[in-house]
Amino acid sequence: MALTEILNRPTLHEELVERLRALVVDDTLKPGEKIAEAQLCEAFGVSRTPLREALKVLASEGLVVLQANRGARVTEITAEELAEVFPVIAALEQLAGELAAERLDDAAIAAIQARHDEMIAAFRKGDRKSYFEANQDIHGALVEGAANAVLSAQHRTLATRIRRARFMVNLSEARWSEAIEEHERMMELLHARRGSELGQLMKTHMMNKFAAHLRALEEGASADSVIS
Repeated sequence: MALTEILNRPTLHEELVERLRALVVDDTLKPGEKIAEAQLCEAFGVSRTPLREALKVLASEGLVVLQANRGARVTEITAEELAEVFPVIAALEQLAGELAAERLDDAAIAAIQARHDEMIAAFRKGDRKSYFEANQDIHGALVEGAANAVLSAQHRTLATRIRRARFMVNLSEARWSEAIEEHERMMELLHARRGSELGQLMKTHMMNKFAAHLRALEEGASADSVIS
């Protein structure tokens, strides 16, 4: 077997997993929707075998459920699922905040500040899509700044699961303003390297987001995005 063949196989698998995951997270494949394997195979130019291997990865992440003799289906987003995921990711973010405040260098903190400034600009314009993207980058940078591979891996999986919920609910302007205030305070604590306080605030921030999701689900709200 040629060396290029050995290298290409995991590359194809990883790319296929990433593209399928994006279809679920971006709400192209809707909660409860049956996965059209033949259509996806044609779209991606692959056979059913690599597609099904990729779907197994998504199943392990809680994004799809594999049904015997019936293929795969995108998992529903429920209050019960959010109640399981949010406290765990909140605890991970608390630890991330504590570690990042100690381990990030000044240049990295300046980069996070710059992204924060872009997020604030998006908020002032009412641009929720750009706000959300910047928000995710900031949280991701803080988690990566903790320099803990296990923490990062667990957070990445759980964050993927809750990101889908942003397409289900549209939170109030009051919650958006509250989230901005929390992020402003987070940056102050990061610059001051007050890790314990930053970690606690990041946990509170996530649990406030969880409460807002639950309220929206109870009200049956639906919109393009969720403020986090």
